[in-house]
Amino acid sequence: MKIGKKRRKFSDKFKAKIALEAVRGVKTLTELAAEHQVHPNQISKWKKQLLENASELFSNGSGSSVKSEDEVTAPLYEEIGRLKMDIKWLEKKALSLPAVKRRNWIRPERNYSIRRQCRLASVSRSVIYYKPVPESGENLRFMRLIDEQYLRHPEFGSP
Repeated sequence: MKIGKKRRKFSDKFKAKIALEAVRGVKTLTELAAEHQVHPNQISKWKKQLLENASELFSNGSGSSVKSEDEVTAPLYEEIGRLKMDIKWLEKKALSLPAVKRRNWIRPERNYSIRRQCRLASVSRSVIYYKPVPESGENLRFMRLIDEQYLRHPEFGSP
């Protein structure tokens, strides 16, 4: 069994230095490869990466695209706070109750939108916004006349 060479690892600084020399074009890839003991294909790969990613260095003005710790954690803490409020709200209510009772939980509140309350209580928003329309006086009169006619002559109508 033949044991091969151990894979060499190059630092980012070294790669950038060699890639910049290749971009300058003062020496050929073969000359650079011999000087730094790196394969010419590897140098051309680093050169290509440098040219493709050079615009990212200047994309947001500061030169670095790394977010600060506060920028990363602030939305997470905001979500944690929202979830804690949700848990408190749900602890007051019991989800095992029938939908009619859960519908009564939903009230306009400053901290919770109707949409969020409905989602937490597993109630459709349309049920909350629906206002039943009462029967008109004319329709009630017609229904009463139909009932009277039926009581007088139950044999009328289809069998």
